[in-house]
Amino acid sequence: METFNDIITSDQPVLVDFFATWCMPCKMMHSILEEVKAALGDKIRIIKVDVDKSGATASQFGIRSVPTLMLFRHGEVLWRSSGAMQKADLLASIDPFLK
Repeated sequence: METFNDIITSDQPVLVDFFATWCMPCKMMHSILEEVKAALGDKIRIIKVDVDKSGATASQFGIRSVPTLMLFRHGEVLWRSSGAMQKADLLASIDPFLK
């Protein structure tokens, strides 16, 4: 089974959505992330991490608010943002890292 570390250390950029099921802005981000995945296809992998179920991972990355989005490649944090974002803003933020 693939671990979180296996995923974020891959060659492919990985956008991690740290979320909580009780968080309304997190629920809004779900459809936005689906649209981003549809727009970017295989250029990016998107995974969701429930901070209540994966507290150790959330602590490891200093997650203090949800949603927090982090972009990884080769285990390195390329970009990070907390709070809900619109699709256009998210695409503009991560696009420089996908080239």
